[in-house]
Amino acid sequence: TACAATRFCCWGLASSHHGSWWISISIPRRSRMSCTSRWRERGARYPCPQCGTLCPAHDFTEKRWRHLNFFQHHCYITASVPRVKCPEHGVHLVEVPWARKGSAFTLLFEQAALALVREMPVLAAARLMDITDTRLWRIVRYYVDQAVERFDLRAVRAIVLDETVCKRGHPYVTVFIDMARRKEPVLLVTPGRGKDTLRQFAALLSEHGGEPGQILEVVCDMSPAFLQGVSEHLPNATITVDWFHIVQVFTRSVDDVRKLEGKEKPLPNHLRWALLKRGELEHLTTNQLLALAEITAQGLDTATAWRIKAKLAWVRKARTPRAARWRITHFLNWAGALVGDTPGLEPVRKALATLKNHIDRVVQRWTSTYTNARLEGFNGLFQAARARARGYRNTATFIAMIYLIGSPAGSILKSKKRRRTSSPSAHPYSRQRRCSRSPPWPVAESRETLRPATAPPAPNPARRPGAADVAG
Repeated sequence: TACAATRFCCWGLASSHHGSWWISISIPRRSRMSCTSRWRERGARYPCPQCGTLCPAHDFTEKRWRHLNFFQHHCYITASVPRVKCPEHGVHLVEVPWARKGSAFTLLFEQAALALVREMPVLAAARLMDITDTRLWRIVRYYVDQAVERFDLRAVRAIVLDETVCKRGHPYVTVFIDMARRKEPVLLVTPGRGKDTLRQFAALLSEHGGEPGQILEVVCDMSPAFLQGVSEHLPNATITVDWFHIVQVFTRSVDDVRKLEGKEKPLPNHLRWALLKRGELEHLTTNQLLALAEITAQGLDTATAWRIKAKLAWVRKARTPRAARWRITHFLNWAGALVGDTPGLEPVRKALATLKNHIDRVVQRWTSTYTNARLEGFNGLFQAARARARGYRNTATFIAMIYLIGSPAGSILKSKKRRRTSSPSAHPYSRQRRCSRSPPWPVAESRETLRPATAPPAPNPARRPGAADVAG
């Protein structure tokens, strides 16, 4: 059992063609594990961080990084990192492969931190890892910025955009996603929900290898600001209004009619959710069916609005764009005659006018293969993260969390790890992958054989283990 007095030491080797050192690992009495470099090779040369030229070491600076916990103990890596003296760029600190420049944490620690932040609030993850939430937010923002800088938008052709609320008081952020990407499709998250968001997206395309003219289709709602922004900044894009937004407009109109009529006369119980749900019998309870039957028998305006909304299901079943246009036209004529000049049905009259103005963009839905459903699902994930955190203190933190959930920011460390391990000799601190049979002492470049006094002797394969070996 590990107790406060337990101490042990093991050897590890980090070597390359340019330098190597001996590492000692120990657990002191204060329940902190430390890993300290004990040996450096004389005459080794290290690459300049600016140009990569091999240069002699100017001096060595002791650095420490927080690593993943060793059982219940905090683990720290302490190493004497060389500073090289480049004839062209001067004195610079060599970068280590296990941590990024300027960070006090190893890459594995930051990768674990990002994995926890995606599943729980940042404050809870910071308490679990025993660091402050400010330092954890700094890690999140760094990798979010790195992921955004590495975006390649040359192949983007179809996008979906929609707004989502970020806090109370109705401040919004607009989210853009790429419909061609199966995973991590978020391209841009920007504050606001006006046409300026389209200008920022067009600028993002130009900065990352694309151009605004390459966007051929945009799926969005019927917001005048979005429609005007697409026409100004994405000139070749065809706008598709998803059927979900049409149903949403008519559902809100039915609820508005119910509220207006409820101020004049009492309405039956269980009516609200009976109107908001689908009209099929399997989606309604017995009390909701009775409420609908009662308002229909009384001939209330709410019943008329509900009949118009239920007719949308017939329009949605059209199989071709031509059939869809015919059904929408028939629906508008039938609903317009049913509404007439009734003052209580003014919200439904506005909804019909909205559908009539956007009929071409709605029919485009039958020729397009994209819908707004995917972004609505992501909005549910974003709002669930906001609910777990009990809200975020500002819009920037919520934007960072959206990038972490829906963009490649969460997997940027994995790609870095694969890129580093693909070339073992690319860095003097990188560990060679095929080193299972390498000796447990540093290999020098010079002809002299350097071997620490504490290194264990080489094993003899012909010798069988004896009783002393088994006892040890």
